[in-house]
This record gives sequence, C-alpha cells and structure tokens, in this order.
Amino acid sequence: MKSLMIQWRKWRESKYLPLIIILLTSISMFLLVKGSVQENTYDISLMNLAPETIRSVKTMEDPIKTEEEKDQAASEVNPVYQFQDETAENQATIIESIFDSVIEIKQSITSDEPEAATDSLQRLKKEMNVLAENASFVPLTDDALSILLSQNIATINDVKEKLPILVEETLSEPIRNENLGTERDKVVQKVRTTFNYPDSFTSVLVSIARGSIIATETKNDELTELRMEQARASVEPTRILQGQILVQKGEIVSKDVYRQLELLGMLTDKSSYKQYIGVALFVLMTMWVLFGQTIRFKDPNVINVKNLIVVAFSVIVSVLMMKVLQSVAYNFDVVIAFLFPTAMVSMLVYILVNERAAFISSFVVAAYAGIIFQEGYTNIFQMEVALYILFGGIAGVFAVQRMYNNSQILRSSLIVASINLTFILFYLLMTKTTYEFVDVAFYIGAALISGILSGALTLGILPFFESLFGILSTMRLIELSNPNHPLLKKILTETPGTYHHSLMVANLAEAACEAIGANGLLARVGCYYHDIGKTNRPGFFIENQVNGYNPHDNLSPEASRDIIISHATDGANILKKHKLPKEIVDVAEQHHGTSLLKFFYYKAKESNPNTTEESYRYPGPKPQTKEIAIISIADSVEAAVRSMKEPSGEKIHSLIKSIIKDKVIDGQLDECDLSFKEIKKIEESFCSTMNGTFHSRIEYPK
Repeated sequence: MKSLMIQWRKWRESKYLPLIIILLTSISMFLLVKGSVQENTYDISLMNLAPETIRSVKTMEDPIKTEEEKDQAASEVNPVYQFQDETAENQATIIESIFDSVIEIKQSITSDEPEAATDSLQRLKKEMNVLAENASFVPLTDDALSILLSQNIATINDVKEKLPILVEETLSEPIRNENLGTERDKVVQKVRTTFNYPDSFTSVLVSIARGSIIATETKNDELTELRMEQARASVEPTRILQGQILVQKGEIVSKDVYRQLELLGMLTDKSSYKQYIGVALFVLMTMWVLFGQTIRFKDPNVINVKNLIVVAFSVIVSVLMMKVLQSVAYNFDVVIAFLFPTAMVSMLVYILVNERAAFISSFVVAAYAGIIFQEGYTNIFQMEVALYILFGGIAGVFAVQRMYNNSQILRSSLIVASINLTFILFYLLMTKTTYEFVDVAFYIGAALISGILSGALTLGILPFFESLFGILSTMRLIELSNPNHPLLKKILTETPGTYHHSLMVANLAEAACEAIGANGLLARVGCYYHDIGKTNRPGFFIENQVNGYNPHDNLSPEASRDIIISHATDGANILKKHKLPKEIVDVAEQHHGTSLLKFFYYKAKESNPNTTEESYRYPGPKPQTKEIAIISIADSVEAAVRSMKEPSGEKIHSLIKSIIKDKVIDGQLDECDLSFKEIKKIEESFCSTMNGTFHSRIEYPK
C-alpha cells in the first residue's frame, strides 16, 4: 500500500494524467451506456417460420406502404371538368358559315354550263377546307357539297336559320366525350323531325349537325393533377408503431414482414451503428461539461487530478448502480429507478471538490439516468426519472452547505428524502394511471430510501477518497480538530501560551469566515496548527515566556529576526512531515505573508541606518485564500488587543481598523480574493468577538 501511495504521488504530477482520466472515463461511460440503446436483432430468412413473436422496437414510417396509400388516394380523385359555354355559339356560327358560303357561291354562278358547276364545287370545297383548318368542323364529301349547291337559295336560308338553333340547343348542356354518341343521335333525330326534305339533302344536314356536336365539358388536366397531389399530401404516413406485432411465433415471415424487419434494422445483417455514434456524441458532450468545468487552469495539476478522480469515480459508480437497477426493473410493475440514491454524487462532489462541480455532476448524472432507464427506442430519455434524480441532487447540494459532522450528513439525507417524496407525490398526481395502495407505498418508501442511501453511501465513500488521495473534507477537518491529535498535544504541552493564543485566534477567524461565507471550520482547524513552528523554540515567543525573562534582550536584532521568522517555515515543515493536508500546511506557511517585523527592524535601524525592510520581512507567500487572509488578520488582532493595558470597545475597534488598514496598505491581502465589503464584515466580526477583557500582555511600542 505504501509503495502504491508513493507511485501515485509521482503519477499525479504528470501533466497528461488529467487527459488519461478523461479518456478512461469516456470509454467506461460508453461501454456502460451503449447496452441501454442496443436494438434487438434476429437471424431469420424470408419465408421461414418466426422463432418467436417479434414486435417493433421503435416507431418508424413505412415508406413503401405510405407510397401505396398515396397512389390509392390519388387514383380515387375524380377528374375535374370545365363547361365551355362558348362552344354552342361557335358551332352554330360554323354552320351558318357553311350555308353562307353556299349562298355566296350560288349567287356568283352566271351560267348553267357543266364547267361552271365544277368550278363552284371546287370553290366551295376550298372554303370548307379553310373552315375545317380554323374551326371544329368535319369536312363534307364532294357529293354532299354538290347536293348543297343543288338546292335553291330559299331552302338554304331556311336550313341556315333552323339548323344552328338545333345544334346550339343541344350544345347548351354539358357533354363529355363518353356521351358524344348519345347526344349526336339525339340531334340527328331532331334534324329528321324538323326538316322535311328529300333523303339526300336531309342526310347532308344530318352529317353537318352530327359533326357539329362536340364535347362541351372538357377535362382540366392541371387542376386534376393539383387535386391528386392534394389527395396524396393529405395521406398520413403509414407507421410501424413501437410494440406492434410484426409476426407471431410460428408464422411464415412473408416478403412484407421481412421488408419491415429490414427497414427497422432488426435483422442481424442489417443492424445499425447510428445509436452507438449517438451514445459516443452524448458521452463526449457530458465529459466536456463535466471535466471542462471541473478543471481550473489556475489550480495546480495535483488539485485538478484529485477533482477529476472524485468526479469520474462518483459518476461511474452512480451509472453502475443504475445499470444494476435497470437489470432487475423488468421483474417489477413499478418504476424501480426511484430507489436510486439521488444525492449521493452531488453530496460527495460538494464535500470533496466544490459547489460548482456538484451542481454540474447532478445534471450529468440525471442525463445518464434518463438514457439508462429509458423504455423503448423512441423514448430517448426517461424524463420523470431524470428530473427525480436532478431535483434530489440539487437538494443534496443545498443540504450539505453547512454540514460539519456525521450527524448533519444524516440530517441532509432527510432533506433529500423530503424533496424526493415531494417529487413522487407530483409524479403520482400527474400520471393518469390508477395506483393501488401497494404501489403508492412502494413509491413513498423508495423516495425515503433514496434519500437515506444518499447520505449513507456518501459517508461510506468519503474515507476512501480522503485516505487514498489526501483530500481534505469536513470529516477530515473534524478529525484534525480533536484535542487528542498528537500535534495538538505537542503544542499544548510544549507551548501552552501559543496553544491558548491559537484557540483565541480560531474563535476570531471562524466567526469572521462565517460572516462572509468562507469555510469557518477550515479556518478554525488551520488556527490550531498555524503556530506549531514555535514548538522548536518555545521560550523565544512572548506568550510562552515566564518570570518576565525575554531572551531577545540578549540577542542581536538579526538573530531575533531569524528565530521569529523561522517559526512559519518550521511549522510548515513539521506539518508536512506528519502528512497533514496541504490546506493546513499553507496556513502555517502563509499566515504572516511578507509582513515586516517592525519591532526588530526599527531596533536594527538604530544601530545600522542602512538596514532594509526586505531583510526583516517574512518570506511569504502572501495569503492565497480568504481563510488564510482572515487568519493572518486575526493573529495580529489577537496579539495586539492582548497587549492593551486598558482595552475598551472603542479602543479595540480603532486598533482592529488600524491593523486591517495597515495590512491592506502593505499589500498583504493583494493575492486573495477578499472584497472591501467582505473586509468591512470581517472588521465588524472581530470587534464583536474581541469585545471583552483579556489577560495582559506586553504592549509593543509603535
């Protein structure tokens, strides 16, 4: 185990380790999630018997069936016809033109010679051809034209007047091509009834009338096509529904069924890789959100690695638990997923990393839950389970924000359980299903169990991270604050004055941290150890001196300086040797920042005017966090107030204000993120805490 820890300390310094952690986590998440979206496939052939009843795994449009339905709808559309009301008048005009031509030619004949008759026939024939080219007219035979020319003008005028009327009356009604024969027969009958002429002439009139009857109602191809397209568009796509039985067990797999199986990707040789690509993209997105927001470039690589491992391990464990629940979910008629500990990840990440990472982890875990617990292919997310875990995770973050001991973790679990229960009530009220008493009891019990498990698993996993990666959690701080800790015993027995001073500084720092929302417990524990370096030379520090003897009276300013300054670095070395968390080591190393040892500096300057301030300053670094900055101020305030001979509230306030102002001017608070508003709150907190009587101390000259 020891060699493993040594090897780990080497690995965690590698700049590539965060990338390796992200890669391994991504691969793990892909392998865990892909099974939740994998489709069922069958090794069957066309016209073979189905080995089992096969249902559709998803809802999908059947394009071939849809096209057949559209073609059927289009074929049922009746053609659109339009009545041409001008046809009757046009055809009547054509008939009149025929007889006008006959009359004109007859009037132009001047002799009865055969050559004149032949010439008249050719002229009439020519005019009929021109008429046939420009109108709907069936040319008459030469015999028919000769018969027309043989009639007297009175007869021609009589026919010219009556025949167009007969044709126009017939054409005034809608006539389609399929009804032309019937309508022509009717007009023939009318002609024979109306005119009493010789059969030869009547036959010519019948030919003219019959040829003049054409369709008055024609098909509009453009409008018909438009209505057919509308009919096709109105057809709803034919869908294969999720859960629909495609073929019963023992039935023959027909060509149509085989085509549907192929379309759905349910054949072994037709399986799709789209869902795997989708899972890969989902994992990439979640890893980007999770780790992209967890890594902070300003933090050391070691801190980033710790944060990544905590987040990765927490999410992987949660997904493994989801897979276990999902594997047995089919054996129950209730949603077994509600047993999942909703706040385990958020509580764990909050305690070990930070609030931001905890919120992000809650969203990511909820998203994975939505995919893993989804039912069927079309339901990409199981939304109710995802929301349940999301609300529980957020509740866990809020519940542990002011948690300082194990009992408060259990209290936080009850808060999570109450939020879970509220969501369950919402779920039961909003769903349309009627639940039996047993089902309601299960859901309520699941909500309570989920909350309690969140706290229990958090308590169980915390020690693992703390011991393996040296992560400083609330539980670890509580352990370090125990007075029986060997180093605290060392301070108490070897430097009792320093121990008492540390307790007072701890009270000041903790109250001030809580006033601005910083980590008061970390500040308190850091104060307990911040002056442990004084145990190397206890008597050289005023609070540990007895009988009024001060060894600095017999030392040069340079020697005194080295002894005083060394207690910060000595303390950090002692804490490192005993493997205390880095945060506690930083308090010992940074609590004096680069402040000036004014007493010894001015003493040295009396004998050597060329003495520089830099030689009498602590090596630093300056406080890097709010907690250490507050401890630095509290350390100076406690020492200064103790040195006052007759402290009063007004004097204490004035002194605290002066000390804080001096540190701000000296730049000691430049590298922490304290605002002026927070500094004001710290000042007020110190005044409130220090408003009392302290045992006397030697007052340092200004």
